[in-house]
Amino acid sequence: MSFHSTVSPIRFENNQLKLLDQRYLPARLDDLVCDTLEQAAQAITDLVVRGAPAIGITAAYGVYLGYLQAQQDVTYDFEQALTRLRNARPTAVNLAWAVQQQQQLLTKNVGLSPAAMAEKLLDNAQAIHQQDLQDNIAMGDFGAALIEAGSRVLTHCNAGALATAGYGTALGVIRSAWSQQRLERVYASETRPWLQGLRLTAWELAHDEIPVTLIVEGAASSLFALQMIDWVIVGADRICANGDVVNKVGTANLAILARHYGVKVMVAAPLNTIDMATESGDLVEIETRAASEILAQNYAGNDYVSAWNPVFDVTPAALVSAIVTEKGVVLQPDSAKMQALFD
Repeated sequence: MSFHSTVSPIRFENNQLKLLDQRYLPARLDDLVCDTLEQAAQAITDLVVRGAPAIGITAAYGVYLGYLQAQQDVTYDFEQALTRLRNARPTAVNLAWAVQQQQQLLTKNVGLSPAAMAEKLLDNAQAIHQQDLQDNIAMGDFGAALIEAGSRVLTHCNAGALATAGYGTALGVIRSAWSQQRLERVYASETRPWLQGLRLTAWELAHDEIPVTLIVEGAASSLFALQMIDWVIVGADRICANGDVVNKVGTANLAILARHYGVKVMVAAPLNTIDMATESGDLVEIETRAASEILAQNYAGNDYVSAWNPVFDVTPAALVSAIVTEKGVVLQPDSAKMQALFD
């Protein structure tokens, strides 16, 4: 039995894409309304919407909005707009996957009328949206089955309802495990510099009445040393063909600590996050964002202080105990096991 979250980060109503603006949580619950592909792409770039599955869903609706724009304006460069959407964030594979799904529809249905084509694109975006929710619930139950009663878990960043269609990957596992009374305690790292753990993960767990204890990233080692953690549970923005996991920067740190202290690491992600075309994590382009996200106004104009701000890191497959998908679990992942998942 799964616990159903009441958080709905993405809605499509009255031919408008409505995104719960995560930049303002938990202080305000505001929607950002997108009427165009460009607005959807900018929302992805500006972190209005985050998390690989949610980015993919947003992109699918964005393609539909762009197609409508192309029908209304003969000068609109739809192909260029699709390229911009695809490049809104380079690391999360779901973004390119969702755009490709919509482009394949366009290619296969060239003879359709514009109205019929638009309907197909919208239907497909809504199907991607709904399928993600169903996949997350299945993942949650698969992952929860690995967790023994009385366990303490630590999660990093936000891989919950806010990062998906509304249930979560890593937090989907936690929701399912909580509903099955398998968890004694949930810990979340605050996740700098954007504080997704503090502002998003803690908010949505509290919203669903699941108690959570926050830690700063630097406290993780102490938590492990006190034998307070049984599982590290995270999501992923990309999983490579050999099982390497690309996720929020700091994930690799936790996996290394977990290995040292004998703690298991679970990665929960849908199949469309697995990139079988990329052999290993060292081949993935890691997004680096502006130094100002770290420095803010503290050192504005100071030539002696700079900042390096990578968004993701790579956790080697050898440090991962289990990859959980909607189709099942891969224990101790490697290239052969990842391929078998698709075979």
